[in-house]
Amino acid sequence: MPVFPMAGLPIRRIVASLAAVTLALTLAACTSPNDELAEQYKQGGDTGFISGDGRVQEIPADQRDGAVDFTGTAIDGSTVTSADYEGDVLVLNFWYAQCGPCRAEAPLLEESFQATNVKGAEFLGVNIYDGPEQATSFEKTYGISYPSLLAKDDADLKLAFVDWTPLQAVPITLVLDRQGRVAARFVGQVESASILQTIVNDVLGESS
Repeated sequence: MPVFPMAGLPIRRIVASLAAVTLALTLAACTSPNDELAEQYKQGGDTGFISGDGRVQEIPADQRDGAVDFTGTAIDGSTVTSADYEGDVLVLNFWYAQCGPCRAEAPLLEESFQATNVKGAEFLGVNIYDGPEQATSFEKTYGISYPSLLAKDDADLKLAFVDWTPLQAVPITLVLDRQGRVAARFVGQVESASILQTIVNDVLGESS
């Protein structure tokens, strides 16, 4: 038997509730299995962004906010900072090994890295959940040749990105310009290497 809305409940409220549920479902690309970790993240500011349905929005240079500043420990134990990429276009990809969309997009990211690195772009992963062994295994399986940082136990690294990434939903990919500012953001799986490469090439072509 169908269930009807309660008498007197405004239709506008029902429609708004359904819209909120739909938005929540489209944002959650792949939810982290660690509830405590997810609680540590907060929703980043979405000014200028389209909420996560897998699309990407490019941000005009005159509308970009300040540079993203971070320091973290790579899978190999080395220290990596935003200063290491000063003057470079940098693609940041947030992932973890058991995330299905992360596995699906991994070959596209590596393909894009190989295609744009020769032009001056750099790629850096940020693993939000795994330890070094699991992250290394993922990289070997999918042939990832660019480095990744480990964020699981690094609160400062997580906070460095909180204004830009709702990290309770991965994968997320940011493209930073030569000033370290977010020039584009994918919320959800990167489904086309050509789209990512086009955006990276466009940012590479900007005057510094």
